[in-house]
This record gives sequence, structure tokens and C-alpha cells, in this order.
Amino acid sequence: MDIVFVGAGRLATNLASALKQKGHRIVAVWSRTIGSAQTLATMVEAEATNELECMPRQADAFVVAIKDAALAEVIPQLCKGREDQVFLHTAGSMPLSLFAGQTYHGGVLYPMQTFSKERLVDFSCVPFFIEGADEKALSVARQLAECVSSEVRELSSADRKHLHLAAVFACNFANHCYALSAKVLEHHGIPFEVMLPLIDETARKVHTMHPLEAQTGPAIRYDQNVIEAQKALLFDDASVQEIYDMMSKSIHRLAND
Repeated sequence: MDIVFVGAGRLATNLASALKQKGHRIVAVWSRTIGSAQTLATMVEAEATNELECMPRQADAFVVAIKDAALAEVIPQLCKGREDQVFLHTAGSMPLSLFAGQTYHGGVLYPMQTFSKERLVDFSCVPFFIEGADEKALSVARQLAECVSSEVRELSSADRKHLHLAAVFACNFANHCYALSAKVLEHHGIPFEVMLPLIDETARKVHTMHPLEAQTGPAIRYDQNVIEAQKALLFDDASVQEIYDMMSKSIHRLAND
């Protein structure tokens, strides 16, 4: 397919690269900043622009991979004069209805993964969740997803909101805990790398066990002596003390529900 990427951030960089490797042609890349557009365009041998009106009028798919807050502003400008084209946004928490009244063929192509520009993701095991306002949009979304991933599911906007919420807990909040862990260690000259075997084993366990069964530590049995002693070590940061306390209570409560 001939594909236009609207956006040149982390997700766009990974997905455009993966689709090109599978034989699709990335014909153009748009970003608000021409430097970002040029960086991705060079990677995938595409044209770069920072002007929506200079985008191609036709393509097999326009993949909109920009910040959620910008979708409502960019989509009407992008779709104007291209109403018969297929547009797919990649946002986990944003509805398909963003395309209502803007195009006949709106859809969603959401790969549930964390992305960075510095480390390209292997999409073969990344689950994709797709949706379409009509059969044409759904078919294009399915073809693009299936060419890079072995796990593709159709999911409504309402259910995808809950999926994205779950992903925030499993990824963003978990990574924040890593950052807090690193902060504690750095204050005492201990490298964060010592945590990696523990993190890796914790992740491996939930491949074969339910997270509730994998839970260990003082909070699950609510060992108040240990909990209070550890909270005291966080005396210089009340907000982290609060997180520790709330997490401990939540772990104990969920284990006993």
C-alpha cells in the first residue's frame, strides 16, 4: 500500500519503519516541526512536510499518529478534500467517532505497546486492536495490522478505553515505580541495574500465573512492622510515602477481596 503518516513521534517512527520493512511504501510524513518530519521521512524514504495542505490528496491509508489532544484539531483539516480516503488513528483512548462527519472511511489501528525512537519494537507479538466505521476502513486496518503482527483483534471504542486504562496501570504506573526505585537507590550509591533480575522474573511469572498469585512482599500479609519501618525511610518525601501507603493498602485489599 501507499501510506501517508501524519505524525513523526515514537509510535509513528516504529510503525512506519515496520510497515516499510513489510513492503509498503511510505509516501509522505507530516509533523508540526519539519525537522521531525524529515528525520522519519529519511528513515522510510518518504517526502517530508509540516504543512497539511501539502500532503498527498490520495493514498491507500492515512495513518494519524499524533498526540491525543491534537486529533480533534488536525483531523478536520486533514480530511477536508480527502473525504473518500481511508484514515486510521492510532490512539488507544480516543474514539472512532473523531472521524464522524469528516470522512466516509475512518478507522482505528492501535498497537498496544510502549515505544521509543531509540529502540525499534518487534511488532510480531504486539497486539493490535482495530475498528472501522465501514468495511473498507476495517479491511485496511486489518491488512496493515496483520502484515506486522500475529495478534489482531477487533475492539469497540468503549472497550478500548478500558484496555488503555489497564495498559496505564501495567506499563506507565509500573515504570513510575521503577523510577521511584531508582531514586531510592541513587541516594545510597546503588545502581538500578541490581533490580533488573527481579523485574525480569516478576514479568516472567505473570506469563504463567495470575498477577494476584504472583504477588509477594510485606503488603500482601500487611506486615505493619516492615511497612511502617519502610515508610519512615521515606521521611524526606511525603508524596512518595503516600504512594507507598496507598499501594500497600491496595495490594492487601485486592488479595483479600
